[in-house]
Amino acid sequence: MDLERAKEIASSPVMAHVTHSGHQVYIQSVDERSQKAKVYHLKNPDYRYEVDVQELTEHRGVH
Repeated sequence: MDLERAKEIASSPVMAHVTHSGHQVYIQSVDERSQKAKVYHLKNPDYRYEVDVQELTEHRGVH
């Protein structure tokens, strides 16, 4: 995913279908300088971590 799209998703009130390593995640915030996103697993909200934005995948049209 590119940095601008990750920032859009993080600031949007609409939940996007985003995955990291096959797990659906929620993007909390994006750091432009490091190009990392703070995310957490939807099935385990206590599991929060940072990943490179490029490692995130948006799945459009998935319900």
